[in-house]
Amino acid sequence: MPQATSLLIGATLFAIMFALGLGLSGDTFRMLKHQPGLLGRLLIGTCVLVPLVALGLLKLPISQGLSEPARFAIALMAVCPSAPLTLRKAGKKGGSSDLAARLQVSAAALAILSIPLMAELFTQSFGIRGWDIGPREVAVQIGKAQLLPLACGLLVRHRCPAWSQRWEGAFDKLANGLLLLVILAVLAKTGLLLIPFLGRNLLALAAMGVLVAASLVIGHLLAGRDPQTQTTTALVTSMRNPGLALLFASTYAPTMVGLKLAVLAYVVMTVLLSIPYLQWRQRVRRPA
Repeated sequence: MPQATSLLIGATLFAIMFALGLGLSGDTFRMLKHQPGLLGRLLIGTCVLVPLVALGLLKLPISQGLSEPARFAIALMAVCPSAPLTLRKAGKKGGSSDLAARLQVSAAALAILSIPLMAELFTQSFGIRGWDIGPREVAVQIGKAQLLPLACGLLVRHRCPAWSQRWEGAFDKLANGLLLLVILAVLAKTGLLLIPFLGRNLLALAAMGVLVAASLVIGHLLAGRDPQTQTTTALVTSMRNPGLALLFASTYAPTMVGLKLAVLAYVVMTVLLSIPYLQWRQRVRRPA
């Protein structure tokens, strides 16, 4: 069952990134040179500052009361940037889908270095064994699950633009369907543990909420003064990559009960806390 779940998660990430590549234009990447400062700030924020905030949070005495699955889930989500669905959400909620795409792809590439470094920092800080997440392993996983399908989507977009425009929506729906299937598969496996898990991990939910809120603030403050950019960067920074986190969970801790459920709990907290932020951004943009 863990192997089947890993295969499903890998297929889902592939589909999501292929659909993303299929919908990107060449202008998306040519614009990278126009905002190098913003790109650099946000990459530091999402790949370095968010994990460091999580590490500091887990080091607090009150965090010692968190369950092991909750602690691992917080750490995994913190070190895994580049949420695959950020582009769509940013475009629908007043942000810039083009900027989100540039930041997402750049964060995915940088994650090949940042994830092993942050994972080593976490494991050394807490004396954890068995999580040998090195650059090679991360590069292979990110390459197969994100960069390769993204490149395939971009290649198809370049060679067959008319076909890409016609089928982009279908691949988008396929990716969404697979993601829903992953969530249902995890819930089917751990659903009976959901209520007991939430009851035992109220402190963990609060800790996740603090980290999500801090991530929103980091992204917002690093964006500068443009309202659309602020919304986009806050979403990119706060929305971590649950697919990659679940993949690592299946690879390095397949028998840890509640870990995948804790990852999903983090996703839920991210969605819930992004709602008041986006409502506030809509009020800010609304003319007087």
